[in-house]
Amino acid sequence: MAEDIRTGDFSRGGLAESILRLAGPMTLALLINVLYSVVDRMYIGHLAGEGRAALTGIGLAAPLLMIISAFQSLVASGGAPLFSIARGEKDPEKAEAIMGNSFFLLLAFGAVLTALGYIFKDSILKMSGSSEETFIYASRYAGVYLSGTVFVMTGLGLNPFINAQGFAKTGMLTVLIGAASNIALDPIFIFALGMGVSGAALATVISQFLSALWVLAFLTGNKAIVRLRFKSIRPRKDIAGSICALGASGFTMAFTNSAVGFAYNAVLGKLGGDAFVAAMTVINSLREMVFMPCSGITEGAKPILGYNYGAGEFGRVREGIRMTTFLCAAYTLVMWTAIMAFPAAFIKIFNGDPELLKAGVRALRAYFSLFVLMTFQVVGQNTFVSLGKAKQAVFFSLLRKAIILIPLILIMPSVTGLGAEGVFWAEPVSELIGASACYTTMYLTVYKRLKA
Repeated sequence: MAEDIRTGDFSRGGLAESILRLAGPMTLALLINVLYSVVDRMYIGHLAGEGRAALTGIGLAAPLLMIISAFQSLVASGGAPLFSIARGEKDPEKAEAIMGNSFFLLLAFGAVLTALGYIFKDSILKMSGSSEETFIYASRYAGVYLSGTVFVMTGLGLNPFINAQGFAKTGMLTVLIGAASNIALDPIFIFALGMGVSGAALATVISQFLSALWVLAFLTGNKAIVRLRFKSIRPRKDIAGSICALGASGFTMAFTNSAVGFAYNAVLGKLGGDAFVAAMTVINSLREMVFMPCSGITEGAKPILGYNYGAGEFGRVREGIRMTTFLCAAYTLVMWTAIMAFPAAFIKIFNGDPELLKAGVRALRAYFSLFVLMTFQVVGQNTFVSLGKAKQAVFFSLLRKAIILIPLILIMPSVTGLGAEGVFWAEPVSELIGASACYTTMYLTVYKRLKA
């Protein structure tokens, strides 16, 4: 019998059933969440006469907006695992305090990021490899998107606390509400009202506002096992520090994603021009789409691993690690096969420009050539975070992206002799080194020791 939804006790019942019960809705929720950005790019990429330039502009704005995601991830990836561990320890007051302090941090970071974003937006975009034509689109999109920063932080940052209580379907509805609103509003604002990229960003802001309202309504209502109450929002230095310490892994991963995006755009803009920057925009969009099921599986396992670790059920923790590894490896193998076989079909989802296809097909195959190895990075990283091992999680976040990938982006064009096309080979090389190191360390320092 699976864990009781009324108590969220993950130490009982079939582990595979528990993980899949949470992972299914979470995967769907994450895929739906990707539609926020991907649907925007699909619509924008097909604007008559300006589709490729507008698509490139959104791609140039993406690394700037990833910084917002980094701070949201800092709180969510730090607070939610600690919340699960506290529940496993049968300490609901501590769990409530962790959730309340997470909410406070999300609001504070949201307000600061909004102000800083507007101050430095154009300066950052000009340094990211944009041409005069694409800068206009990037600035318009980012300018509107920044107005919804607090909504992004609240909706996405608190939703993991719904999932951590076992309400995966409710958590899925959070992003379903936002994504459905975005899909409905995009054509109205982009085409009917003629707002273009500004309309795409406005549709996203409104959608994120609706998601945030849903999350707050549930967590403050009677259905939540642990409720968000006003008294718990009072900041506590010890709890906020613990959240940020553990969340540093998620923050580092998201922040380095932003740094990687800036590096890709700058180098590709210099060596290959707008066509290669557009190809990178498409590749990033596809990566978001195809990688989300892996994220859903590991997110589904996270509260279960944390709960059982807190409850001292170490055998179930080991079983959970094996299960997530198998599921992610099987999925990434299937997607790798499809991408290698039909690269042009994936690119045409966004734009069918001949110049983009010429640059994109070879780039896509290079970038995804070792995609299966990402299984070991994401499972190893997730295990460290789930069990509260912040230092290891932070280190391996930095290792693959900041220490390995960014230098490779800079040197691969000359090392391979392929120019702009060589930039895309940086990703598989970083996966080979970084993912292997992360999973091997997790296996030796966590998995084997749990048996003892």
